[in-house]
Amino acid sequence: MKKVTNTLKKLWQDESAQGATEYILLLVIVVAIVLLFKDKIMGTVKSKLGDLDTGIQSVNSNF
Repeated sequence: MKKVTNTLKKLWQDESAQGATEYILLLVIVVAIVLLFKDKIMGTVKSKLGDLDTGIQSVNSNF
C-alpha cells in the first residue's frame, strides 16, 4: 500500500507536461476568439487596408 501511495504522490507532483498543456489551452482559446469575431476582424482589416490604399494613392498623385 505504501508503494502505491508513493507512486500516486510522485504522479501528483509531476509537472513535466504542464507547460505544454498551458500553451495548448492558450492556443485553443485564441483560435476560439478569432473564430467568434472573424467577421468583425475581417471588416476591420479590410477597412484599414482601404484607408492605406487611399493614402498611398494620395501620395502617388502628389508626385
